[in-house]
Amino acid sequence: MKILQLFSISLISILLASCDFFKPPPPDIAFADYDEPYSSKMDFARLEHEYPLSIEDRMKITPENLAVLSQEQVDQIYARLTAGPIPDGAFDGGLFFPKGSSGKSRLVEIIKGDKKGLKVKLRGMAVKYKMSKLETLGHVLWKGKVFYKDERVLRNRIEDLAALKPIIEGSILDIPKIKVDHKDAWLMFPAKLYCGQSLLDGRRESIIIDYAFTDEIEGYRQRPDYLAGRNAFQVRDEIRMVRPGFYIGRAYLRRFFLLNFTLYNKEIAKRAKDDFLKTGAVTEDCWSGEQQRLLTVQR
Repeated sequence: MKILQLFSISLISILLASCDFFKPPPPDIAFADYDEPYSSKMDFARLEHEYPLSIEDRMKITPENLAVLSQEQVDQIYARLTAGPIPDGAFDGGLFFPKGSSGKSRLVEIIKGDKKGLKVKLRGMAVKYKMSKLETLGHVLWKGKVFYKDERVLRNRIEDLAALKPIIEGSILDIPKIKVDHKDAWLMFPAKLYCGQSLLDGRRESIIIDYAFTDEIEGYRQRPDYLAGRNAFQVRDEIRMVRPGFYIGRAYLRRFFLLNFTLYNKEIAKRAKDDFLKTGAVTEDCWSGEQQRLLTVQR
């Protein structure tokens, strides 16, 4: 049982996204100055007023160059975004473990916190796996998400079941599959979709990906789907749109922020690019807040 728990903990923290080893230069956009003390950081309302993200700025941001930023910089980008439309269809995923204020991985900072609950379990996980190995395992396991907008449900794309087999109940032949870019993937870990308050920036809503009541979703499998639910790790993601086809996400376990992830659909990005550059207009399915947002477009 203990082996299963350790194995489950190792997987759940990283199986909802993948990693990218290529490290490009950071995006050339403005950030507010900050230091290690929290009091040194600019509040998000002032940040957005003084450093609004233009359409050109958004086009500079990519899933790859987000991974080279500090967590504060990623947070500053996220806070200047709105939810945009709830996604529909298959999106490729990528994860990155952010650097905290100490310069070390955010996961390492959590592990060095108190000695109760989730942090103890994460500490045990870290002893067993180095950060690089966790990211590699995430890359192998998780390839993205498939959104069913009308149903307000999503499922995660898993291309390699080898690591999950010990905790899967029943036959893997019964697990639904999807083909994306000519590759088969299993659809697992369902979640509910809705608009809700961001745990980072309460000035406007984010799109929430909630695993708490996955047992109410058609196709739910007790093992391994329960791991993400309310009786286990209580996974909760939230996402906002950078530009059409591209979203930034934040993953929480039991309300502890753990990692960032990206979602990208190249077909949507290509199809919507020209209109977005001209007008900057997007559909907002969630409440976008009351602060006036300044968007400049190319002429």
